[in-house]
Amino acid sequence: MSGLISATTSAADKRSAFRASLASGKITRLPGAINPLTAKLIQEIGFEGVYVSGGAFSAALGLPDIGLTTLTEVAAHSAQIARSTDLPVLVDADTGFGEPMSAARTVTVFEDAGLAGLHLEDQVNPKRCGHLDGKSIVPTDEMVRRLRAAVSARRDPNFVICARTDAAGICDTTASGNGGIDAAIERAKAYADAGADLIFTEALHTRADFEKFRAAVDIPLLANMTEFGKSQLIPAQALESIGYNAVIYPVTTLRLAMGAIERGLRVIHEEGTQETLLGEMQTRSRLYELLEYERYNEFDSGVFNFTLSRSQ
Repeated sequence: MSGLISATTSAADKRSAFRASLASGKITRLPGAINPLTAKLIQEIGFEGVYVSGGAFSAALGLPDIGLTTLTEVAAHSAQIARSTDLPVLVDADTGFGEPMSAARTVTVFEDAGLAGLHLEDQVNPKRCGHLDGKSIVPTDEMVRRLRAAVSARRDPNFVICARTDAAGICDTTASGNGGIDAAIERAKAYADAGADLIFTEALHTRADFEKFRAAVDIPLLANMTEFGKSQLIPAQALESIGYNAVIYPVTTLRLAMGAIERGLRVIHEEGTQETLLGEMQTRSRLYELLEYERYNEFDSGVFNFTLSRSQ
């Protein structure tokens, strides 16, 4: 039964592994998983962690990424993903789903869901996608209260609390012309003092921006390599050489899947058959391999391999 239905690694061990990975000097790569099956594939291929994107989850529900999903929905979705993999799972907790007390509750709920960590952001609630213009952020002291509440609620000291700041993008759009990165750096230092274990600066533009941030902040840093956004797509090896500790690919698997789904549906609509698409599909045998069908069959056979006595 070991490893079937759910992963064998405990939540505590996953959190410990995540902490160790962030301190290893090697970059921790966390592709976004849109479902548990994707998480199993991420593990099989050899990545170090799994990410659950709020933007990808809301999109899968047919909703924009503007804070419409609830703590209950995100926790249930994330728990299913965490249960399916031995890798640590980091989840997007938006603004903590409310006031500081809500952020505290969010930590306890996500701990109970088996997650290895979360990130909280300093946007005004309701938030919006970090790579869109027109964002608003709360004052630094308000975000500090949000973080302190989250840290105080943590029961497992290895549960990672990451602070995300959107200040770089906000300041870049002001008429003053003051550097957005400088504002983000000041916030990052305040967030580290409030107890954040990891800093995530959203919407940096160039490698030089990432280098400047790394030089100024001395706790672990996470980079967001999302497509079609404001950030240059920097390879993981380059981010590692700069000194970044983790990188997420939040919506990549959703975009890959939806691109293939749309192309396939258009072919079926036009041709009336999926015959020409078979070469692009995951085969039945590969799906069964990933799902470990054979091991389930062996388990069933072992459990039900008995005969009933015919004696009275």
